[in-house]
Amino acid sequence: MQHSPTQDTLVGLFVASGIIGLFFLAMQISNLGSFVDEDTFTVTAHFQNSGGLKIKSPVSMAGVKIGQVSRISLDTDHRAKVEMKIQARYTNIPSDTTASIFTAGLLGEQYVNLEPGGLDDNLTDNSEIDITQSAIILEQALGQFLFKKSADK
Repeated sequence: MQHSPTQDTLVGLFVASGIIGLFFLAMQISNLGSFVDEDTFTVTAHFQNSGGLKIKSPVSMAGVKIGQVSRISLDTDHRAKVEMKIQARYTNIPSDTTASIFTAGLLGEQYVNLEPGGLDDNLTDNSEIDITQSAIILEQALGQFLFKKSADK
């Protein structure tokens, strides 16, 4: 069976477009292509346990993505120091906002959720969020539940 050069070119273009499509799909799934380095400001929060939080994890408020985690390190008090880049257009976040680490779904990725406070002054670049709630570790919660059940018997 003979192939014409036109057929070979079309098949090659089809395969190349498929590879490019898979590349963009992988970028969207891995969260690498969704947050271009826009104009941002940095906010820091300290957690007792950051759980499975990762760099580039989403930061959201009221279900809307407003930024992402840019750095996770250990501070001098042996707590997780989480630095977040918030998009500059969200400048009206109250300074007494609380930060919590949640899990998207039962086994989904973890993200930082911000719950606004009621003060008039707002978070600015290099602000620190004082009120935090650490990630709930499923293994610890399950262990406590089982230990309590066995102690009740």
